[in-house]
Amino acid sequence: MAGHSQFKNIMHRKGRQDAVRSKMFSKLAREITVAAKMGVPDPEMNARLRLAIQNAKAVSMPKDNIARAVSKASGNDGENYDEVRYEGYGPGGVAVIVEALTDNRNRTASNVRAAFTKAGGALGETNSVSFLWDRTGEIVYAPKAGDADKVMEAAIEAGADDVVSDEDGHTILCAFESLNEVSKALEAALGEAESVKIIWKPQTHVPVDEDRATSVMKLVATLEDDDDVQNVYANFEVDDETMAKLSAA
Repeated sequence: MAGHSQFKNIMHRKGRQDAVRSKMFSKLAREITVAAKMGVPDPEMNARLRLAIQNAKAVSMPKDNIARAVSKASGNDGENYDEVRYEGYGPGGVAVIVEALTDNRNRTASNVRAAFTKAGGALGETNSVSFLWDRTGEIVYAPKAGDADKVMEAAIEAGADDVVSDEDGHTILCAFESLNEVSKALEAALGEAESVKIIWKPQTHVPVDEDRATSVMKLVATLEDDDDVQNVYANFEVDDETMAKLSAA
């Protein structure tokens, strides 16, 4: 299994839910505001806004928070965010992609660079590692959406490319250009998804031992804790034995 999804599962089990939830709401609100500013503030006419609101609802973000985030797009509060991507290598030669929405590029770049340096990695130039990844649509459903056969059938009908089902739920992949259409078709068949977004899917994974995996996970955690950082992707992979040790630690 890939490092990014494993890391998420470990952190979920380890707790800190209130702090994580608050930061999640803040980042979702920022994405909603940016999406609304880039198009019209109507989710029916703005695919990016629709997906952002859908993701916010999936984690029970209050309606008032969503409404405030949308209204900020037409306000004069001075908040203008730039989309920035950082790329580099972490411990063990693991490739890392960081996506941020920031109102201060210098601050964000400094924080990201410091995180890489502290972890023994190095921040690279744009496109220094992104050629190792594919842009892919990802739709995630909880186990309650149905069994593997039901979800697979719905995904095929919706035009998806692949489905991975396990005890944690179902991950459906599709061409990123088709994400809006596929997610709408799946919503009609399975209900609202837990998340719908465009991700970086690694073409290959870098195997790492327990120590390197721990170091990479600390780097990812540090980056994700930054208010400006929206998403972090790392192409590391650990075997089942190492995964069990990390989960029990």
